[in-house]
Amino acid sequence: MNTMDNLEKQLICPICLEMFTKPVVILPCQHNLCRKCANDVFQASNPYLPTRGGSLTSGGRFRCPSCRHEVVLDRHGVYGLQRNLLVENIIDMFKQESSSSKPAPERKEGMPMCDVHEEEKINIYCVTHGVPTCSMCKVFGAHKDCEVAPITSIYQTKKTELSDGIAMMVGNNDRMQGIISQLEEACRAIEENGRRQKTLVCEKFDLLYSVLETKKREMSQKVTAEQDEKVNYIRGLTRKYGDHLEESCKIVELGIQTMEEPEMALFLQNTKPLLKKLAEASSTAHLDKVERGYENMDHYTVDFNKEGKALRSLDFPQEDEDEDEEDEDGEAGTEEGEGAQTVSGGSAVTAASVEPPATQQSSSSPSAAKSPAST
Repeated sequence: MNTMDNLEKQLICPICLEMFTKPVVILPCQHNLCRKCANDVFQASNPYLPTRGGSLTSGGRFRCPSCRHEVVLDRHGVYGLQRNLLVENIIDMFKQESSSSKPAPERKEGMPMCDVHEEEKINIYCVTHGVPTCSMCKVFGAHKDCEVAPITSIYQTKKTELSDGIAMMVGNNDRMQGIISQLEEACRAIEENGRRQKTLVCEKFDLLYSVLETKKREMSQKVTAEQDEKVNYIRGLTRKYGDHLEESCKIVELGIQTMEEPEMALFLQNTKPLLKKLAEASSTAHLDKVERGYENMDHYTVDFNKEGKALRSLDFPQEDEDEDEEDEDGEAGTEEGEGAQTVSGGSAVTAASVEPPATQQSSSSPSAAKSPAST
């Protein structure tokens, strides 16, 4: 009996929860369904496919209710699935064996009995209250004024409703699975788009960094060039004054030696050229003098407050800002050569915006700061 019970469980359709009704079709995943149940699931999963005379006229797909494997059908629909004759033969053999091994009285003993009339079997269905009951309850009991129907007809109706509900739920599950797949795909697309946009933003900032580095190098070179020019000029002037000082010291030593000469005639002979040399050495008219403030480099002072404020205001644009930028692009014209570096469609910063005003970058020539020295 246990073997027969286990066999009966294997012959239960997962849709109608009853023993398979012939013809039985076998799915590609090797699970079985009643053809009628398979057709119900197929129509529930493909509600918009064209039909003709109650049968589908084009292919479609649905999922196996047992393993969720997707079954793809051709234009024949479920009628194109192969019949499982082996299962049909086993069902016939099982029914024959069951009818010969189970006597009718034993089967009747397993039928539910009425709770009020314990000796009466439940054989009718109260439509008013929606519960199964017995004939005695209809004649003498609580359901004598109720509408009743044969339990067999209600059984078939409810069984069909349950089968349709299961088929509809299977179709809903398939649609829900499709929605989940679309949401997962949307998540992957969002992640990929986010990575791509972050890469573009980084590239825009790297380009802005390169512009700033180039301008920093150019402006530093201007300061260094004037610094070297002024330092070389001052050092050259220092050497000239040093040479003049050395010559003056030699003349002073010669004058001191002449002062010690005891012979008056010889002293007078040496005094005249010595006085001439002293007069020439005391004059610095031939040497340049540095103007006051020549060493000052304040004309290279820069103020990037405006540019810093523009950089701190960088952000992604709003929809109304996009329209304003399009109007400004039409007027920009020739300024496109300098190029506005936009952060993923965000606020633009031109390369020229980090360059200081021309008046702040102008350098004064060292020669203009020089003036002839007066005696």
